[in-house]
Amino acid sequence: MANYFVGDIQGCYDELRALMDKVGFDPALDTLWCTGDLVARGPGSLEVLRLFRDLGQAGRTVLGNHDLHLLAVHAGLKKSKPKDRLKAFLEAPDRDELIQWLRRQPLYRHLPQHKILLTHAGVPPQWGVDEVIRHADEVSATLQSDHYLDFVAQMYGDKPDHEEPDAPPFRRQTYTINCLTRMRLLHPDGRLDFYAKGDPDGEGALIPWFRFPHPLLREYRLVFGHWAALMGNSRTRNAISLDTGACWGHWLTFWQLETGRRHTQQAERVWG
Repeated sequence: MANYFVGDIQGCYDELRALMDKVGFDPALDTLWCTGDLVARGPGSLEVLRLFRDLGQAGRTVLGNHDLHLLAVHAGLKKSKPKDRLKAFLEAPDRDELIQWLRRQPLYRHLPQHKILLTHAGVPPQWGVDEVIRHADEVSATLQSDHYLDFVAQMYGDKPDHEEPDAPPFRRQTYTINCLTRMRLLHPDGRLDFYAKGDPDGEGALIPWFRFPHPLLREYRLVFGHWAALMGNSRTRNAISLDTGACWGHWLTFWQLETGRRHTQQAERVWG
């Protein structure tokens, strides 16, 4: 019985299947946890979504920024970009069913028995577990409501870039999405930066979210993806980075909880 955590798959279905075979993944015994961004860039977004849906409790994911964008594209609120290779999904007979499944996925997975918190981009340093659960559950309730498209239509943008406790619900929830699905570097005052995404040691005054004083990192392992430039190495204790750039021609990574070992599968080609 094993728990495997995988970084951003982004439609790299063949690499995912190869890695599952390499570790001997057994859905009757094992669980596959994903940092989100199941879709976009690689050619197999449809197949990846079907695989996770069909795995049931053996396949668990969080929502990433590309997954949220797919909700907008499916609804006609945003145009599909050719580089995201979503044509097969948008023409699939089960696309509506898959979207309903995607809407039910959370922004975090909490494994209290292992002191693990899984999100797509990370956890802002001012939040503990209770704050993540409260803010993320508020977003999930909206995404699963009848008026979710009203929120999806306005969730884009670089504001707010800091917490506004008294903000209206949709604005407050947009900040939650910006933190949990888009965050990489922060300004010294804690504001989110949405433009820098390269080497965390070469971005001027900006600081990676996990190098701020972060009380949660002292007791929890925070598992995340989203930041391919890290290539799976945050160089920070308990910040478990798993995006190793599969869609950019690098590799897909499984981290096995029980052993701490990383298993990798070389990408077949560059899709990004």
